[in-house]
Amino acid sequence: MKFHIETERLLLRELRLTDLEGMFALDSDPDVHKYLGNKPVKSINESKKILESVLTQYKERGIGRFAVIEKSTGDFVGWSGLRLNTEYNMNGFTEYYDVGYRLIKRFWGKGYATESGKASVDYAFNVLKLPEIYATTEIGNEASHNALIKIGLHYVEDFYFEQEQMNLRWYKLENK
Repeated sequence: MKFHIETERLLLRELRLTDLEGMFALDSDPDVHKYLGNKPVKSINESKKILESVLTQYKERGIGRFAVIEKSTGDFVGWSGLRLNTEYNMNGFTEYYDVGYRLIKRFWGKGYATESGKASVDYAFNVLKLPEIYATTEIGNEASHNALIKIGLHYVEDFYFEQEQMNLRWYKLENK
């Protein structure tokens, strides 16, 4: 499956096996995982399994997270985009589309989560014609909370996510 979305500073495309080193740099950083249950990967093989899972999502669900590439340098920034979530019962939902992002630490604070998130929402509503999308953040992750608000999502409520034993915030945006 091929995706190609351009923003002012970023290219969003399908993740590829050639992104493996970037995925490992991203997911092995404890700071990146501070609000993700504090479970950074310990081996490149773990990152490969995550990457292969996204490639499977493309085939089975027609969507999955996008690689985020900085246009000016060609650097792998992380991932962003949409996902059809069917694995978790999240706040009473068992199947829903969510928008999310995860960026390598040196790219934090540049507005890339917001920029890539807005492009993903645009894709969700204008290409996929989805009626709504959702998102979650761990309570305390103010940077992610602020990015989701800037993307256009609306805070709905806090809830406890039993599977991961985490307190989360729930967000929603409807296609109008």
